[in-house]
Amino acid sequence: MDFSQALLVFVVMAPGVVFGGLALLWLAGWTPAERVISRITGATFSASVLALAAILWRLAETGGSAAPMVQVAFGNWFSVRDYHFPLVLMADRLSWPFLGMTVVLAGLIGQFSATYLHREPGFLRFFLLLHLFAFGSLLAFAAGSFDLLVAGWEMVGITSVLLIAFFQQRTAPVENGLRVFAVYRACDIGLLVGAFAMYNWAGTGSFAGGLPPLSHNRASVVCLLLLLAAAGKAAQVPFSGWLPRAMEGPTPSSAIFYGAISIHAGAYLLLRVQPMLAQSGLASAMVVVIGVATALHGTMSGRVSADAKTSLAYASLTQVGVVFVEIGVGWTSIAVAHILGHAMVRTLQFLRAPSTLHDYHHMRSAVGGELAPTGKHLEELFPERVQLWLYRWSLDRGHLDTILDRFVIHPLMRLSRRFAGLDGMGLDGYAGRREAPVPVRRAAGPGGI
Repeated sequence: MDFSQALLVFVVMAPGVVFGGLALLWLAGWTPAERVISRITGATFSASVLALAAILWRLAETGGSAAPMVQVAFGNWFSVRDYHFPLVLMADRLSWPFLGMTVVLAGLIGQFSATYLHREPGFLRFFLLLHLFAFGSLLAFAAGSFDLLVAGWEMVGITSVLLIAFFQQRTAPVENGLRVFAVYRACDIGLLVGAFAMYNWAGTGSFAGGLPPLSHNRASVVCLLLLLAAAGKAAQVPFSGWLPRAMEGPTPSSAIFYGAISIHAGAYLLLRVQPMLAQSGLASAMVVVIGVATALHGTMSGRVSADAKTSLAYASLTQVGVVFVEIGVGWTSIAVAHILGHAMVRTLQFLRAPSTLHDYHHMRSAVGGELAPTGKHLEELFPERVQLWLYRWSLDRGHLDTILDRFVIHPLMRLSRRFAGLDGMGLDGYAGRREAPVPVRRAAGPGGI
């Protein structure tokens, strides 16, 4: 393992090691002070940024190409007949921007949260989840196979749910966290089945040396399955209803999850399979259609939002929808640049959301009255009856919550309760067998038995 490979392993593993260390200390009964936690977080992500810069500098010095690539293979985690679970980390032209974005923004959020969550009872829990989220994101972006990508993808999902339900003393965050978990479970089936189909048809799930070749029809099936997973993670139509509810979490987690990194994980998945996506006209058209529908939905619903964080959530939906369109038409470089710019701007907007109303009052005082509303020129293009219908439709968020409740959330909840009931029956039977009275043989008396 050379120097660049060692640095790449450090970048990916550092947040995971910190998470494991802090978790073990907590299990041992010692809770570090807030200052210690914030300093460890700052040192971890600062070192990761320097390590990434050192890798790129070293590759440039050694005459690296325009698309430098570092690959680290650890062999197979396990093998079952012809199936192998390869442990391969890879940083290529697509991975570098996402790795850099993750370590920079996670470090900034860590420093911001040290003040924002000062004396919060869940201070340690938030930073544990932040490190686990960063580890999952880095693992997904640096994965050299679909198997490892699924592992990072699931870490991102579970930390998203736990941070939405961060304020667990209230009912609404917990309910919304369960709702997001149900949507993730329903959509992640696409990633699991897509990875299985890839291995079954191509004989490998690794893309470290490029995507394995597939026929047109098989490429279409795999891309449509991965599109289901990408749409769920990126809150694209028809799964957009969960994103505004995710604003129940702390503002720093909303910034890094739903403004910067997590919401772009779906776009990264589509960018990773872009050569295969270009083979399928149907899959490319579906990506464009979903992106356009989401951009329109986010624009209209965002205009009737009553609070700053929900408005920013719909603004993120709109921009990610546009990114999907760019990916669908093959503008990959533009899509990557769009993602980086959007992540930086949206993170800043989410972090400043608590003070937005204060700034608005200052602006209104400066102009001497109410600020002129925007978008009137667009509304005047429609008759008044159409405007009222669009307003009601947008106020109900396109009825997507009702659709998700009827066809995704409630069926999954009923299925979960049935499995819980079966599990309970098994436990009750086992407990009954253990607690059943054991017959006692009495000793024989003088008169016999």
